[in-house]
Amino acid sequence: MKRKILITGGAGFIGSHVVRLFVNKYPEYNIVNLDKLTYAGNLANLKDIEDKSNYTFVKADIADFDCIRRIISEYQIDGIIHLAAESHVDRSIKDPFTFARTNVMGTLSLLQAAKEYWESLPEKYTGKLFYHISTDEVYGALELTHPKGVPAPFTTKASSKDDMAYGTEFFLETTKYNPHSPYSASKASSDHFVRAYHDTYGMPSIVTNCSNNYGPYQFPEKLIPLFINNIRHGKPLPVYGKGENVRDWLFVEDHARAIDLIFHRGEIAETYNIGGFNEWKNIDIIKVVINTVDRLLGNSPGHSYGLITYVADRLGHDMRYAIDSRKLQSELGWEPSLQFEEGIEKTVRWYLDNQDWLDNVTSGEYRQYYEGMYK
Repeated sequence: MKRKILITGGAGFIGSHVVRLFVNKYPEYNIVNLDKLTYAGNLANLKDIEDKSNYTFVKADIADFDCIRRIISEYQIDGIIHLAAESHVDRSIKDPFTFARTNVMGTLSLLQAAKEYWESLPEKYTGKLFYHISTDEVYGALELTHPKGVPAPFTTKASSKDDMAYGTEFFLETTKYNPHSPYSASKASSDHFVRAYHDTYGMPSIVTNCSNNYGPYQFPEKLIPLFINNIRHGKPLPVYGKGENVRDWLFVEDHARAIDLIFHRGEIAETYNIGGFNEWKNIDIIKVVINTVDRLLGNSPGHSYGLITYVADRLGHDMRYAIDSRKLQSELGWEPSLQFEEGIEKTVRWYLDNQDWLDNVTSGEYRQYYEGMYK
């Protein structure tokens, strides 16, 4: 079947991996990548597929309803994978209005434009899908009940024998929403709108909530690429509080595989949690990154530990996130492909092998290059 799929935020971190996967795996599909090209959107992430015949890039703002309505109609879109979002918690604390505009009103704009176009067709919603990607942060926070960790209750082929959990509770698809930051509040609101459009208008939709992603092409404001870059330049490695906050980490290519699987085989109106079965304290993951970067740069063991700088904790900093992905594992057969140490090795090597990309992103040169192309 020749699908016409709109992927929003496709020049961003997760989005670029999804676009690349769909363009290469499904040459019979038409893939339209829609991105506003904010600071986190970078078309250099997709240079390897930009000339593919089944790929089109469109620069647009998802909150521009008239523009989105025209694009969905013009390209006869029958599937939307919605990744475009403001996603950095610190930025949301300083500027919540931008997050509300993009994450809430942008999602509403996409929903209404898709509704109007799909309802105008003879087949209406048949064969259509609005797939909305969200975050585990909408669920709030879990207690850190085992500070030293206990054997993790989940196992996958990618699990290592010393996998640890830091509590007995995990986020389920049925966990009550309890967002604590402007970012997570905006994502929670957008999730509710997607479900409301299904319940009110019958729009076929799926929502997924993922844990922290890491891997190539991530903008270096996020922990792992930020610390890799700072170690390269001998800059401080800022650690919130005592570094004891716990996160579940998911390799971005595994997330892209899950999105592909759910888009094609997921049940309409269902929610799926996507996690790495992989909890780490921030300070421990930082040490893994330091050890890996120092080794690959030829530094002596522990060379960069002195760069660790403890800073005042983030406002409203949630202590622990932990995803239970067993629904996705049991119903659709997905699980992570890499142990965390393998993923970190692959990630660090990519950033060190692509230092020009990293330098262009941190300097902002990539924006100057593409702004002239897409007015």
